[in-house]
Amino acid sequence: MGHYIKYSFQNVDNAEDIMVLQDKQILLIISGGIAAFKSLDLIRRLRERGASVRCVLTAGGSQFVTPLTVSALSEQKVYQDIFSLTDEAEMGHIRLSRESDLVVVAPASADILAKMANGLATDLATTALLATDKPVAVVPAMNVRMWEHAATQANIATLKSRGVACIGPVEGDMACGEYGFGRMSDVEDIVAAIAATLGQPNGPLSGRRAIVTSGPTHEAIDPVRYIANRSSGKQGHAIAAALAQSGAETILISGPTALPDPTGVTMVKVESARDMLAACEQSLPAEIAICVAAVSDWRVASAADQKMKKNGGGPPQLELTENPDILRTLAKAGNKRPRLVIGFAAETENVVENARAKCKSKNTDWILANDVSPATGTFGGDANTIQLVDGNVIVEAWPTMTKSEVAERLVARIGSHFSEDA
Repeated sequence: MGHYIKYSFQNVDNAEDIMVLQDKQILLIISGGIAAFKSLDLIRRLRERGASVRCVLTAGGSQFVTPLTVSALSEQKVYQDIFSLTDEAEMGHIRLSRESDLVVVAPASADILAKMANGLATDLATTALLATDKPVAVVPAMNVRMWEHAATQANIATLKSRGVACIGPVEGDMACGEYGFGRMSDVEDIVAAIAATLGQPNGPLSGRRAIVTSGPTHEAIDPVRYIANRSSGKQGHAIAAALAQSGAETILISGPTALPDPTGVTMVKVESARDMLAACEQSLPAEIAICVAAVSDWRVASAADQKMKKNGGGPPQLELTENPDILRTLAKAGNKRPRLVIGFAAETENVVENARAKCKSKNTDWILANDVSPATGTFGGDANTIQLVDGNVIVEAWPTMTKSEVAERLVARIGSHFSEDA
């Protein structure tokens, strides 16, 4: 069978992925779920990039894809039964779990995530996962309610705390007819995340340290109320992911969001602007700082210790005080100032003019200006339209792109910037 399927690198766009994945050994565990059909394309894409893919098919996974199909695409034997005397003699589950550079569970159902989090070994897949000493990545795929369930979120948190990389899920339509987070990531995004997990020592930003801020900040009024804004964190998280994929050591400092942690980054979660500034300062020195977070300009001067009650006397008088300016602080950090400080200017009018003024007043190298008027759908949406202003007031007008595409274009420009300075 293995002589009939041949692959060529001619149609593979990302040469860096080829560089990372060439000759890598991937153990792919396919669990149950309609998204299992994507695992077939994942095998093909990984092999296009030079990786060898060995597969374990769970009982649930075999309800959606057949062992014959998986074997034909991988050109390898498919393993299913821990009690198979033949399989154990040829390739015991300990060898299976350790003769790989990375173990990937795709799709990762709620069931297998729960078993992994609780250390269960009820079949070949979970036994191999428990026995492995290699990096593990999971690609969750399930109904949105299952994904949002407290048990699943607790299991994911447990796995992340143990160093398991989580790729997705993403938001979208599901086979069950519902919409929300729980949809399996696109295959190309999974491949990129796998490459990032394995590391890209030859990436254009390899050896450089980057700080990214993302999301909103929450400024407490009392224990149950806060001042915030509409930022989803999608753009900041996308930039952090792109930096990591380019080889940068990336620290993502994020306010509260509903987004999964990007693969390959060091995640620092904060609430307030003061927390975010402290985390940024603790992450210095760095060569790159990108402030994407929509930080609240003001906070309540003295937050109440208890919930504020209506007493018939009208609304309370809230005394506001100004929050620290994180972007300005990083741009004037003395000998710890990053070599490249980039800010975002979310504007609703006079976009370029306000961005130019911000670039000058805050001593940044670049400002990425975007129109966040309600009609644009930028806040919470998947697209963005950027105008880049640098310290010399040069403006680049980028076409409307997805936030992932904006991230890739920005990171490519950062790579070119450092190449020119070398």
